[in-house]
Amino acid sequence: MRLFLTAGASLLLALQSAMAADLQLDLPADDDLRDTLRNSSLAVTAVNDGETVRRNLVAAAQADYQRLLAVLFEAGYFGPVISIRVDGVEAAALPAVGSDAPVGTISISVEEGPRFLFRETSVAPLAPGTELPEGFRRGEVAGTGPIRQAATASVDAWRAEGHAKAEIAGQDITADHPARALDARLTVAPGPRLTYGNTRVEGARDVRETQILRIADLRQGQVFDPEQIRASAQRLQRTGAFSSVSIQEAETIGPDATLPLTIQVVERLPRRFGFGAEISTDEGFSTSAFWLHRNLTGYADSLRIEGEIEDVGASEGGADYGITFAYNRPSTFNPETDLFVNGGVERLDEPNFEADRAYIDVGARRIVSERFQYSYGIGYEYSKDTDAFGERTFSILSIPLEATYDRRNDLLNPTDGYFVEAGLRPFAGFEDAGSGVVFDADLRGYQGFGPDDRTVIAARLQIGTIVGPELDEVPSNTLFFSGGGGTVRGQEFQSLGVELPSGDLVGGRSFVGLATEIRQKVTDSIGVVGFVDFGLVSPDSDFGGGESHSGAGIGVRYDTGIGPIRFDVGVPLSGPDDPSGVEVYIGIGQAF
Repeated sequence: MRLFLTAGASLLLALQSAMAADLQLDLPADDDLRDTLRNSSLAVTAVNDGETVRRNLVAAAQADYQRLLAVLFEAGYFGPVISIRVDGVEAAALPAVGSDAPVGTISISVEEGPRFLFRETSVAPLAPGTELPEGFRRGEVAGTGPIRQAATASVDAWRAEGHAKAEIAGQDITADHPARALDARLTVAPGPRLTYGNTRVEGARDVRETQILRIADLRQGQVFDPEQIRASAQRLQRTGAFSSVSIQEAETIGPDATLPLTIQVVERLPRRFGFGAEISTDEGFSTSAFWLHRNLTGYADSLRIEGEIEDVGASEGGADYGITFAYNRPSTFNPETDLFVNGGVERLDEPNFEADRAYIDVGARRIVSERFQYSYGIGYEYSKDTDAFGERTFSILSIPLEATYDRRNDLLNPTDGYFVEAGLRPFAGFEDAGSGVVFDADLRGYQGFGPDDRTVIAARLQIGTIVGPELDEVPSNTLFFSGGGGTVRGQEFQSLGVELPSGDLVGGRSFVGLATEIRQKVTDSIGVVGFVDFGLVSPDSDFGGGESHSGAGIGVRYDTGIGPIRFDVGVPLSGPDDPSGVEVYIGIGQAF
């Protein structure tokens, strides 16, 4: 009988030890403060996660005093009362290693006390133009956050003036409890104004150190500038040759008030392969594959070769195919200006023309900022076209000018911002080609609404015009058509152009396309889209006397984490011919 009772008692003890502790919370009434305290508590997290080991629960409760106090100080409460009890005993009085008995109850009580306001605030000395946070001033709610922000702003301002070793040398923070006021005085030690010293490179294997230093452009004798350091690291990262870039400042100041630097890099694997695919009922199946060689010659340069087959099984025309290459050598002309050489050969079998084409462009690309870049160069194109005008041969020398400004918050799935791309290409034509200029622009805007931007309105405006030559003096692929996934969904691919007296269709000299979408998230990974598109093609450069058409439809998006998979169904709304039929488009990424 005694053996039975002992076993029963052991079983009861095991069941009790496996049960989670009871959690009792007495927190402030303010919802935001209460939630922040709860989320900061290790004891609350441990109990909710099912922790039952006593020493772990006691350790979590003991750590909570400082964690909860930090939350209250951050919010401006400098006279709080915090009590954390484990089975009725204050956690601070419990030994770190003690009984193995199970924990029955953890109770956390927080009285925030009165909220303090800043009475006196000062930071000295201040660098010229220092902007302290608005919350760090007399009469504002006191808290450790504004103090920390003021310290950071004052140090950053001195660093921007070249004082790389600026730091907070002292702080005097006094709480006047009867007055519920806080005085905060910070003292800054700017240190000497420094210039760049010797720069070392670590981690480079195949990329030449001299090229890394050229791209970074941190020349000895220049005054230290943290923004320049950041831009240097960004230029190195942008080359694509490195998976990681870090520029470290030396701990100690070098001779003659210099600051030695160390550039640490981790190189990427030199080669990469990739492919993509898209399908629509009208334009058929398209696929592409590329091969990329990073750091081709040791100068962090890259060569990308891409092959593409388009419009396989299209409702009209045949398959298009081609191979292109793109070479880029960073910091060739100066640290922000790259050299590029692009070219390719292709065979186009479109609904309204056939063309065999070869082209090459050589130029410079200036990266002005993360958002803005422009390029200029010289290009040559040779093509043989067959269309409603018959067989023609074009030889064209041009000066391509392009600019891009990108303010999107996400390149793959934007919910806010805008994107502008514009190009101007003056050209001189030989053989059957005329001379003139081509202008085109692509403008996109995005606006999100509601929590987490679950509703997004997106719009795209495309404009193009050719000034100078007649229609039959322009290569067919340069003229403008409308219809299909890239312009007006629901309409057949390149179904809108300029109709000649013979009834044949050719491209126009000007084009306007407008696409609008409303994107709605249903779940975190699934969304639905409604769209309406419009296109106009004119035989003249001034957009007059043209024809227009439109289309609309719905779609589904599935977010893969690296971009949404797109499935759209479109129908024609209006056009010069009797609109009919349904078009389906499947691809990766948003339509624009």
